[in-house]
Amino acid sequence: MTDALFEITKSATFDAAHHLNNGPADSPYRRLHGHSFKVEATVRGPVVEPAGWVEDLAALDGALRAVAAELDHSFLNDHEELKTPTLEHLCLFFAGRLKPRFPGLSRIQVSRPTIGETCALVVE
Repeated sequence: MTDALFEITKSATFDAAHHLNNGPADSPYRRLHGHSFKVEATVRGPVVEPAGWVEDLAALDGALRAVAAELDHSFLNDHEELKTPTLEHLCLFFAGRLKPRFPGLSRIQVSRPTIGETCALVVE
């Protein structure tokens, strides 16, 4: 199988607060609240020789954790790219930070595990 494609995935967590400015005036989303987030980054590609891997998992792990650390224990609305800090915008935030270093980045998934919500971005 010389043309086999693989996907490798690393995950990180962060905790942050936010509020959303959309919806009805009495929406609970408008109030300041926080979540524990989990983010997963997937890189897709063939095995690259001589290393024998798609990408260095330690490099992906370090880069993903560094981006998560930018957001950890912060107010998401204060980040320029996250004026509306939805799961969708968080996916775009992580993809924008990781894609230049990992051209094979194929998926970003951000979830709030304690409330069972997940959003995934397919990166092209």
